[in-house]
Amino acid sequence: MDRPPEFVTRQAAALDGAVPPATPLLEVEGLRVAYGRVEALGGVSLRVMPGEIVTVIGPNGAGKSTLLNALMGSLRAQAGRIAFDGQDITRWRVEQRVAAGLALVPETRALFPTMSVLDNLRLGGWRQRSRSTQADRTALDEVYALFPRLQERRAQAAGTLSGGERQMLALGRALMGGPRLLMLDEPSLGLAPLIVRDIFRIIATLRERGVSVLLVEQNARAALRLADHGHVLELGQVVLHGPAGELQGHPQVVAAYLGQGHSHQDSLAPA
Repeated sequence: MDRPPEFVTRQAAALDGAVPPATPLLEVEGLRVAYGRVEALGGVSLRVMPGEIVTVIGPNGAGKSTLLNALMGSLRAQAGRIAFDGQDITRWRVEQRVAAGLALVPETRALFPTMSVLDNLRLGGWRQRSRSTQADRTALDEVYALFPRLQERRAQAAGTLSGGERQMLALGRALMGGPRLLMLDEPSLGLAPLIVRDIFRIIATLRERGVSVLLVEQNARAALRLADHGHVLELGQVVLHGPAGELQGHPQVVAAYLGQGHSHQDSLAPA
């Protein structure tokens, strides 16, 4: 029986004792997005490997939220390629991307304020609506284990929660769908330092559970301490990228994001 080339490659690697390279979970090549004549992203490329946390840092207006919305499909790319687990999803609709395992927690959190915490969480599991009642209950229990406060407030209207609790609910709702890649847009925005530290600890826990994370964040110090790899986005272009630990010591990053004027980030960064 004829074998496909990729099978032969894997077999040869196994015989040699080598581990074949993993397929990126997310691979973005030359992504361009424009609002009318204004180019918001000018050829962005990045990748997220399975089990990684990758962060994108940069100033306001750099195009960070535009990047996430384009990856989610709510903005149309003018050029470039987006692949998820080896499949080209550049022209896929939002619902197709969600069904494949992408999830976005937007900066606005986009909760249903008049609905209860529990109902918001249940809505997050819609792509898994075919799973059993027991599996649905297990997913809910896992979210409650991560965010005990949500269980305490499960009957409370989402609009009455504190800022930190709303962020927990937004994260929990996204996790109810069992995403393979969780994209987070400024999860620390507007939160008290202690809550920010909790949120970043939970993001680290998600990686341990096998969820890959693409993190957009202005808190550069916290993001780089947490991430495996980092990208610096300025004026719609990636101007620096590499292992997060190396970026923390890069003079350009230190001067722009980690210097004396940003010393308050020490109180927000995870230990």
